[in-house]
Amino acid sequence: MHDAAFGHEHRNLYEKATDIEGIEQLTLTSVGIDIGSSTSHLLFSRLTLRREGAGHSAQFKVTEREVLWSSPILLTPYLSTTLIDFEKIKHFIHDCYHSADLHSHDIDTGAVVITGEALKKENAQPISEHFMHSSGKFICASAGPHHEALLAAFGSGSVQMSKAAQSRILNVDMGGGTTKLSLIENGKIFSTAAINIGARLIAYDDNNIVIRIEDAGRIFSAEVGHKLVVGDMISDELKRKIGALMGETLIDLIKNGSAMGTLGHRLMITPVLEGFSGLGGTDYIIFSGGVAEYIYRHTSERFGDLGLHLGGTLRAYLEELPIGTLIEPTQGIRATVIGASEYTVQVSGATSFFTSTATLPAYGLKAVYIAHEVGTSFLETLKKAFLKYDIPEFGAGMALSISINGDLNYASLKEVASGLSEVVKHKPEIPLIVTIEQDVARALGSILKNELKLPNELISIDGISVGILDYIDIGKPVSMMELFPVTVKSLLFSSEPLL
Repeated sequence: MHDAAFGHEHRNLYEKATDIEGIEQLTLTSVGIDIGSSTSHLLFSRLTLRREGAGHSAQFKVTEREVLWSSPILLTPYLSTTLIDFEKIKHFIHDCYHSADLHSHDIDTGAVVITGEALKKENAQPISEHFMHSSGKFICASAGPHHEALLAAFGSGSVQMSKAAQSRILNVDMGGGTTKLSLIENGKIFSTAAINIGARLIAYDDNNIVIRIEDAGRIFSAEVGHKLVVGDMISDELKRKIGALMGETLIDLIKNGSAMGTLGHRLMITPVLEGFSGLGGTDYIIFSGGVAEYIYRHTSERFGDLGLHLGGTLRAYLEELPIGTLIEPTQGIRATVIGASEYTVQVSGATSFFTSTATLPAYGLKAVYIAHEVGTSFLETLKKAFLKYDIPEFGAGMALSISINGDLNYASLKEVASGLSEVVKHKPEIPLIVTIEQDVARALGSILKNELKLPNELISIDGISVGILDYIDIGKPVSMMELFPVTVKSLLFSSEPLL
């Protein structure tokens, strides 16, 4: 019998990675699990990481990547309109392990991503917590609309292509319940947004009986003169009408940005895409996700939803664009993480500040990356960072990872400290964990505790670099200098180029 990925038998990768002096290479077996509103899938990989740098801190970069086994695409099972059938998900994962001839003890690390409408279901959080029993082995990324757009932009290869071509790209990721948009300039994600358009807003069985309808599906149904409910029969003509209206609404957004019609505004999950007024100023457009398979004519298969009609409407519009505007992603429906890698084993600077280490070691903390320009409001920068990660407020399980650009003096640090205090002081029971690139952690901590009287326990460590999709493990301080060992784990995408 093969154990599934969430079994309790595991090796602690953090312990494996702390005693690295003299080791130049790590080989990891990684798993990426994607549970989406429409489809779910899994992929096993073997990753070879080689050490860069020397001394107490070292960076391990992926130099070789071998896909060991990839699963078939599973239509995400539901018990009801509000519950995912997690038993079927577990059986699917168990069968994948069996087919790949792997056991839970073979897996060094992995990532579980729950996205789209699946994230809204009542048991989405318990499912995520189930995987977290692996004590730091798994990154569990429950991705809301902005965060999911970031994942899609990287996973589809759009960010890499934009960087390589120094171009402006619109990535449109179309799933079962939502469509995510990312505006990317020269390899940097400028803005993200999401709208309630997706292939499985309405789903039906082999007898054309509606078995699932989301709120946005009801809106589209009413717009074409029908009020579908579960149990109704849906005709081919009605499928075509609703699928076409979905496509036309998204085309309106792509052509006109914030100047689109009222239906598009009504269906927006987030504010409109900042800095986007239409395709006129965009070099390329890339589609990813399940519906992209129809847009690029990779399939004409039906899956009991409106994907065929939605994709067909969009394809007709896209074929009228200038040749070369529409380009294919490096990954389409499988534009997802293949696990956690790109390990950076770092040691903090010697100027840290902490009031207690009782919560350490801490595993799998989401690194909320905050790039602050001196002279601007840190509080506003922090709020925008929370929005990018779909974080409604400060909470447990996160580390605020700050990079400051500009002159570091008392006034600029007081600005940062004041913004942090304003956001976190309302949750005094939750420790504030801050990592900062510059060597000012002790000064920042002193302002927070001694001047602003921050009620939270505080761990402020410096000399740590993170990216926008990273997670970190922090160990207890070591040596007389009270240095903190930190492992930075980056999500790895199948589209990413190797060094």
